[in-house]
Amino acid sequence: MSLKHEIDKNRLPKHVAVIMDGNGRWAKKQGFKRVFGHKKGVDAVRQTIEAAVEIGIEALTLYAFSTENWNRPKYEIDTLMSLLVSSLKKEIGTFQKNNVKLQTIGNIEKLPKKAQRELDETKEKTKNNSKLTLTLALNYGAREEILNATQNISKKIVNNELKIEEIDEKIINSHLYTFNLPNVDFLIRTSGELRISNFLLWQIAYAELYFTEVLWPDFNKEEFYRAIINYQSRERRFGKTSEQIEKRN
Repeated sequence: MSLKHEIDKNRLPKHVAVIMDGNGRWAKKQGFKRVFGHKKGVDAVRQTIEAAVEIGIEALTLYAFSTENWNRPKYEIDTLMSLLVSSLKKEIGTFQKNNVKLQTIGNIEKLPKKAQRELDETKEKTKNNSKLTLTLALNYGAREEILNATQNISKKIVNNELKIEEIDEKIINSHLYTFNLPNVDFLIRTSGELRISNFLLWQIAYAELYFTEVLWPDFNKEEFYRAIINYQSRERRFGKTSEQIEKRN
């Protein structure tokens, strides 16, 4: 029986973020080049999206390409960009079938024009979907995001559009790439690495963190359900005591 039946639909995280790690190591274990792992990883993306839809997750953000990934070999970068374009064309049916809205965060303007066009077309085709908001973090870095937000807020102060004393968390949130998303409740990282890698640093302030040894190409629906079950076993206190949480409930 699927682990899905053990999930409490009333205690789901609203926003799940995933650091999809281990494609290269998976390929190496199989005796293939790293790029083969990225191609296999597309299947894991599809399964994760479908699993999130099936149990009722509202927002799913996938770390697809970081600002630091430009330092990888050119062949690998070219393959990743080509794979992004082909995957979007191939998966549009999956998005429509599952009522998934696609959006992106990151400096998209630095991506190849072909990738930008395909992203724009897919976002336009899915803009009215409402079951799940799927966000791809592309050419994304959290420090750059926070820097951009700081610069934009500063410009408003200089232009007398905003006063310093008006700056609060809501103002900062409204200037982040994720302004239309709830804060992250649950962060998953595959491949056994125990770090955040410059991903959604502001948004994960109170997120539950989950690290699994499973390499991304082997991550499937059951692994996603296992992670959600683990999330539901935890007590989220947000700085309060267990007694305060019990009293509130």
